[in-house]
Amino acid sequence: MKIRIIILLLILLKLSNSFAGEAVDSFIDTAQYDDGDKIPYLQTAVGSTLPKYVLIMMPGGNGIMNIKKNADETIYFQSGGNFLIRSRGLFADDEFRTISIDGDRSIKRMRIVIADLKLKFPNAKIYIVGTSRSTLATMHQSENMDGEVNGFIHTASMGSISGLDTRKSKSKNLIVAHKNDGCRLTPASSSIENHDTYGTDLILMEGGISEGDPCQAFGHHGFNGIEKETIRNIKAWIKKS
Repeated sequence: MKIRIIILLLILLKLSNSFAGEAVDSFIDTAQYDDGDKIPYLQTAVGSTLPKYVLIMMPGGNGIMNIKKNADETIYFQSGGNFLIRSRGLFADDEFRTISIDGDRSIKRMRIVIADLKLKFPNAKIYIVGTSRSTLATMHQSENMDGEVNGFIHTASMGSISGLDTRKSKSKNLIVAHKNDGCRLTPASSSIENHDTYGTDLILMEGGISEGDPCQAFGHHGFNGIEKETIRNIKAWIKKS
């Protein structure tokens, strides 16, 4: 009897946290190739209201999340310290839902994930978001999937962002950079150059904390200490785009 009461209390606590606005992660594996091979992703949501916006987010570095769920329902994944992945709960609210997946340039793979999301959320606007090395994927996808989603967001972009011509793009594009990004591979100057040359929307952040390797997630490169402000600006851009 006591065990049943404890279990009921845990369930009620989980539900109350959800109603209170706590972001909850879910393991989803409904996206799959024709041969049945699945593409697992991590969904982060607040409550059960259908979202207006869905953000597909890819970590930087090697891009590997290796998302798994054990028999006891525990979810495991890598890249949790990455800017986008560690901030997924800040993105999620009653309008926004995030989907965290491996960073990958594959067009086919991304289209399968998008098709799965459109079945679940047919009225939601979909944005693909990358950071650091995964902006190589968002740049590639923005050029080859233009018009298939509402927009592409490139944060702490690789230097090649300077040559991404967005002037004729049907999908919206946003570049987000830190003015003092110390990583030699992702200089803010390349993001500014794109904005000046092609007119791509740019959010240039300042402040925060820089710790350790300037190319890692807890330097200015990863918007350390200004995650909330950065995300607030990104979400405001999405709502008006």
